[in-house]
Amino acid sequence: MPYEHKTKKGVYHLATRSVELKGGRKQQIYFFCKIGAKLKPGCKWSEMPAGKKVGINQRTGLPFLANK
Repeated sequence: MPYEHKTKKGVYHLATRSVELKGGRKQQIYFFCKIGAKLKPGCKWSEMPAGKKVGINQRTGLPFLANK
């Protein structure tokens, strides 16, 4: 079951994917998708990672992950 967060704009699920940076290093990125959105290939739903918390962007009202 993916992590779910409710905001004034709707309900979002947490997703993740692995990306390769310019130096060749691989890194895991996390992002929120609105319920009902289809994920691109290589992406998967995710639980809340340890040491992170959810923040809300003041300008857009959208959720993002931040360090605790």
